[in-house]
Amino acid sequence: MAAPRRTVIENCAVATVDAHDTEYADGHVVVAGNRIESVGPGRAPEGLENVTRRVDASGHLVTPGLVNTHHHFYQWITRGLATDHNLFDWLVALYPTWARIDEEMVHAAAQGSLAMMARGGVTLAADHHYVFPRGSGDLSGAIVRAARETGVRLTLARGSMDRGESDGGLPPDFAVESLDAALAATEATIDEHHDPSSDAMTQIAVAPCSPFSVSTELMRQGAELARRKGVRLHTHGSETVEEEKFCHELFGMGPTDYFESTGWLGEDVWMAHCVHMNDSDIDAFARTRTGVAHCPSSNARLAAGIARVPDMLAAGVPVGLGVDGTASNESGELHTELRNALLVNRLGPHREKALNARRALRLGTHGGATVLGRADDTGSLEPGKLADLVLWKMDTLAHASIADPVAALVLGAAAPVTLSLVGGEPVVENGRLLNVDEDAVARSTRTQARRLARIAAGD
Repeated sequence: MAAPRRTVIENCAVATVDAHDTEYADGHVVVAGNRIESVGPGRAPEGLENVTRRVDASGHLVTPGLVNTHHHFYQWITRGLATDHNLFDWLVALYPTWARIDEEMVHAAAQGSLAMMARGGVTLAADHHYVFPRGSGDLSGAIVRAARETGVRLTLARGSMDRGESDGGLPPDFAVESLDAALAATEATIDEHHDPSSDAMTQIAVAPCSPFSVSTELMRQGAELARRKGVRLHTHGSETVEEEKFCHELFGMGPTDYFESTGWLGEDVWMAHCVHMNDSDIDAFARTRTGVAHCPSSNARLAAGIARVPDMLAAGVPVGLGVDGTASNESGELHTELRNALLVNRLGPHREKALNARRALRLGTHGGATVLGRADDTGSLEPGKLADLVLWKMDTLAHASIADPVAALVLGAAAPVTLSLVGGEPVVENGRLLNVDEDAVARSTRTQARRLARIAAGD
């Protein structure tokens, strides 16, 4: 049997983000096929067969690929709108526009979102898509296709809404599905696109949107569907004080108790935001190993508040980072969330002890992989794991004088990506995407954003 193709990366700093936070000031990573073969200090072992590429990574830091646990790709074509709104007002302002998206728009928006993330070091991303206007085409297929074209791993959280304005919800009635239609379409998406294998490029999760846009029956039956099909569960939770009030008025309990009553706490569940959590809520998440997608930039953009991330971590809650949709985080990049997670949480009661650079990097890598149920195969640099890794250039003007490369990555300016591998395959080299034309993607997203704006305006 022929030796697998090997890529050797050496002469670089290495942050493995393994269980012991092992680091090497001068180390190597060897990739064999789609897996990491070895990681260690100094140069790679001698005598390796079939080395098809050898990278002298002097002046670089290699880390696991970044993992984005919560996004809304379609929002790439509605950036820069309602910039001074809180969540509920922002949703009311934008739902009428989002309700007019179609397959062509969603594909372009997904390409734009994925391209920006990949160029910034993301190798695995979760997209929570919950807007399915009637007659809009195959939106899930468009997202999966965009991820395949870009070369990034995808968890598509197939969302749904069945509580429109006439039922006390926020979205227009024509933008929501019926209970039966949402469940049937979600199951069909799982059957068509979910790959349960350890090296999967596409996985599906069941993801009703939020308590204020989804019926209790959709939450319950959605959880039952996910567990019957063996996939994960995702939704928004405890994002704002308005949501807390809504849950108490409609259900007679807070969001966490409501989620538990509908089967939505467990190690196969992760929630986006979780800003307004009391001690009892955090204990419930820790007890059930329910995960959290922390989205510091979006939380600040929508004035939602500061999530209690240090308390969650201390209690044992799995926490990863999320960009959230680019209508509430226009940059669309996850590496900015490393910095913002650290800075925002230091504004809270734990102050300088809230997070440090290495804990922030862990949130954006191993933490995210744990939240998405993929930590056995990605999220750290260890032999046998998938070769999802990023080589960051740290010897430019922006970073060369920062003593600690991990601190430079987290606290410094956005570091250029010299090489990003997904399953051992290059996705980015020298800051440029390899599988899609960035300029063509930019033109397409601009065209579709303008088209959507015209349609929403009734032109």
